[in-house]
Amino acid sequence: MLLQRLSLCPRLMLGPKTLQTRSVSQGKMPLARAHGKSFAHRSELRQAKRIVVKLGSAVVTRGDECGLALGRLASIVEQVAMLQNQGREMMIVTSGAVAFGKQRLRHEILLSQSVRQALHSGQNQLKDMSLPVLEARACAAAGQSGLMALYEAMFTQYSTCTAQILVTNLDFHDDQKRRNLNSTLHELLRMNIVPIINTNDAVVPPPEPNSDLQGVNVISIKDNDSLAARLAVEMRVDLLIALSDVEGLYDSPPGTDDAKLLDTFYPGDQQSITYGTKSRVGIGGMEAKVKAALWALQGGTSVVIANGTHPKVTGHVITDIVEGKKVGTFFSEVKPAGPTVEQQTEMARTAGRTLASLLPEQRSEIIYAMADLLTEKREEILSANKKDMELALNSGRMPAVMLKRLSLSSSKLNSLAIGLRQIAVSSQDSVGRVLRRTRVANNLELEQITVPIGVLLVIFESRPDCLPQVSALAIASGNALLLKGGKEAANTNRILHEVAQEALSMHGVKDAIQLVSTREEVEDLCRLEKMIDLIIPRGSSQLVRDIQRAAKGIPVLGHSEGICHVYVDHEASIDKVIKIVRDSKCDYPAACNAMETLLVHRDVLRTPLFDQIIDMLRTEQVKIHAGPRFASYLTFSPSEVKSLRTEYGDLECCIEVVDSMQEAVDHIHKYGSSHTDVIITENEETAEQFLQLVDSACVFWNASSRFADGYRFGLGKNTVVH
Repeated sequence: MLLQRLSLCPRLMLGPKTLQTRSVSQGKMPLARAHGKSFAHRSELRQAKRIVVKLGSAVVTRGDECGLALGRLASIVEQVAMLQNQGREMMIVTSGAVAFGKQRLRHEILLSQSVRQALHSGQNQLKDMSLPVLEARACAAAGQSGLMALYEAMFTQYSTCTAQILVTNLDFHDDQKRRNLNSTLHELLRMNIVPIINTNDAVVPPPEPNSDLQGVNVISIKDNDSLAARLAVEMRVDLLIALSDVEGLYDSPPGTDDAKLLDTFYPGDQQSITYGTKSRVGIGGMEAKVKAALWALQGGTSVVIANGTHPKVTGHVITDIVEGKKVGTFFSEVKPAGPTVEQQTEMARTAGRTLASLLPEQRSEIIYAMADLLTEKREEILSANKKDMELALNSGRMPAVMLKRLSLSSSKLNSLAIGLRQIAVSSQDSVGRVLRRTRVANNLELEQITVPIGVLLVIFESRPDCLPQVSALAIASGNALLLKGGKEAANTNRILHEVAQEALSMHGVKDAIQLVSTREEVEDLCRLEKMIDLIIPRGSSQLVRDIQRAAKGIPVLGHSEGICHVYVDHEASIDKVIKIVRDSKCDYPAACNAMETLLVHRDVLRTPLFDQIIDMLRTEQVKIHAGPRFASYLTFSPSEVKSLRTEYGDLECCIEVVDSMQEAVDHIHKYGSSHTDVIITENEETAEQFLQLVDSACVFWNASSRFADGYRFGLGKNTVVH
């Protein structure tokens, strides 16, 4: 039955590899979906089961248009094979036969001419040889078998079988041939074979000048763009990836000053597009690609046009697209109700410049208004937060630490309002303050003044109270702000953002603060290097590391864990120890300035002071983990700590024993995060040494680590607070 079906194609060749059905990991296999409607958002592309990858002539051929770009082709084959092995059904529409044949025929002609000249002259010195103009059909005939052999060899490296299918326009216009083609392709996909399809350029006639895409049921196969579109609709493909030598679709010809890459293209935007010149090779152009893409989109297939020639992205361009990353131009029939993130960033930058030009008193008025609105809209804010909390609890997936950070209360809102008013008071000279003035020459002075950074992107996890805090700081410093909060706090973030924008409206700068509520991936936001000036991640250390890796061209103001230590010296006051340790650990365990490790001088063990510390921690329901030395002193010890470099973020802490203040300092330097560290002692000389030796942002003497709070002070490294 297979041979009968194969014979119905104009030409189909199976590789020598034995056909076999491979088992595929069910965890990676995308779920099948009903065809008929394209994906509305990029994030849904992960669900694509059947995919066509169209390789344009510029992708497959070398720059001299004679021969194939082997390295580029190898990386594409690797990606296609990987997706195939995940359980997806992959098809390739390829160019390259003409270029491969041109290389082969040139070699044969040169060899033939050199032999003839050698026979006629009898000498080794040959005259200059000129190559005749090679006819494209002849090149295609000579190159097609070699191109397929190359594909077979490459896919064999990944245990993937391929089959070749050559088609012409007639194969789609004849109903019987179209059904045969459809049947053959389905059978190949069923057997986990990757069909490699190309127009039969050895016999195909020139395209008719007036034939074009003529509706859902008719399409003229003029090039591989239209072939890929027709094939995608015929085979009910989920995703068509068209690779060329351009990044995607621009709102004006690429290379012009105002040209901007369109992340998403909607059918209604077609009239506003100006097309540039064609690719250096191939018979299509961007206009042909767009028309083919729109035709496929109308038939229910999602389309992405992207660059397959860029050396930095070719190795992962296909997999990035399937993962939903912002690569190339995505064609969608669903236009979002609000602005795109790029538009939001432009709006923020424009309004931010106006914000920076306001008087300091005007910026303070905005912050005061925010503080008042937090109080006025208290019930509305808490109601939104209650919805988020209920959703988080019902999901059952959020850790207790994250739930605490997500929760808002009346007291938290009061603290936020107080903090905002403090910022309003202290920020009068944030912008335009003269730091240094230098007389360069007579009547010539140079001033160094404080100015806004520009557009800030702040990414924060489940802490909605972060939104008004960061907004107030951005307003005070005259910076535009792009906020990306966790989806678990979506309702709370929305109402808090409305509060910020209402306050900004009093001076006409409402758009200076934008909340990204679309399905933007954080990694995609980190690629907006031409629009964002600084990224500030607020969350776990893993979030910070992920942002630092993703943000190649944007500075990241990162931070480390909050592994804070409290050292109890042998000359410490009992009353101060109990109060400071309780506040440092139990006031807000999820905060980054909460105590995580309690260091105890050896002489404090087996004293009433130590017993009181343990009793207090137990009363507060703090789970204790024993450090290695502390465990050695105990017959029955608590669970031994797995790592001395742990940020618990909950009612848990580690207790470890040290022999001296110097040993406590060494422990802090080895296992701490240079955030906040505390000494409790009545010996002033010991305290001063600790304050000088510890290399942390905040070093306290007889004060809770929770005092390290941005609302209380705005100081930097090696701050000493008594």
